[in-house]
Amino acid sequence: MPKIDLANVPERLGSGYPAPFHETSPTRVRKALGDAAGLRDFGVNLTRLPPGEWSSQRHWHSDEDEFVYVVSGEVTLVTGKGREILRAGDCAAFAKGEPDGHHLINESGADAVYLEVGTRSARDVCSYPDVDLHFDPKDEWYTRKDGALYPRR
Repeated sequence: MPKIDLANVPERLGSGYPAPFHETSPTRVRKALGDAAGLRDFGVNLTRLPPGEWSSQRHWHSDEDEFVYVVSGEVTLVTGKGREILRAGDCAAFAKGEPDGHHLINESGADAVYLEVGTRSARDVCSYPDVDLHFDPKDEWYTRKDGALYPRR
């Protein structure tokens, strides 16, 4: 399947986080291009982020590299080191195991579109430095940092 028909790739609206962490991205739209192409070693998402919304909670991965390329619009990259504007044509990368959480916020007045590329690791643990949230695949769902499971939405 060399060419992916974007019109036929399903859209995922909002966030999969447990309440209340999902509230920062209610109308974010992702298209899983990697899944549509049958890719297994890495994922690719085309994401539309409306004004005022977040890409995710600020996070970092133990065993997954991530790369973001801004296709259109403008987002603010937030890390432990501060804030930086990314515009169309800009990119950022996050190496696995680096404990500096990151996320994007659309603080502009127009939609932003970006590609997310990341490895897929069954061993990856995702840490969220700003909120009481943790993901370890052995738990099969999000937990508090003390290990207590969040209710599913």
